Amino acid sequence: MDWPLFIIFLAACGAAATTGAVFQPGDWYKRLDKPVWTPPDWLFPVAWTFLYLALAFAAARVATIPGAHYALAFWAMQIAFNTLWTPIFFGLRRLGPALVVLGGLWVAVVGLLWALWPLDALAFWITVPYLVWVSYAGALNASIWLRNRHAVPA
Repeated sequence: MDWPLFIIFLAACGAAATTGAVFQPGDWYKRLDKPVWTPPDWLFPVAWTFLYLALAFAAARVATIPGAHYALAFWAMQIAFNTLWTPIFFGLRRLGPALVVLGGLWVAVVGLLWALWPLDALAFWITVPYLVWVSYAGALNASIWLRNRHAVPA
């Protein structure tokens, strides 16, 4: 693996992660009606740390492989949608549009996995938990939106 490439991809993940520090959940989020299967707040940074490391690792493993152009394009697409979600959900408090962004993220992650499979099995398998997490996040976002769609963001 090319370690400088890993650092570059990790920096992109760090930029996306910064939105979580800038747009924190706060009291508004705590007051929302959420399903009982909402994870505790401490789990989010733990999960995202693992996922961002895995994403950077997977991208660095395949970046120099001939034919990796679709994998890298889907990687760029997913990190863009990933970066957009937090400011829309927590910053603008727009639960419906955030769900649309999450749908785009889900499609990008599926595309990334599709492109990784023929290139590198380890990169593929280390990225699978990301699809699981994004699917779970989509269900959670949808549930919160449905439970609170008539509430005025405060």
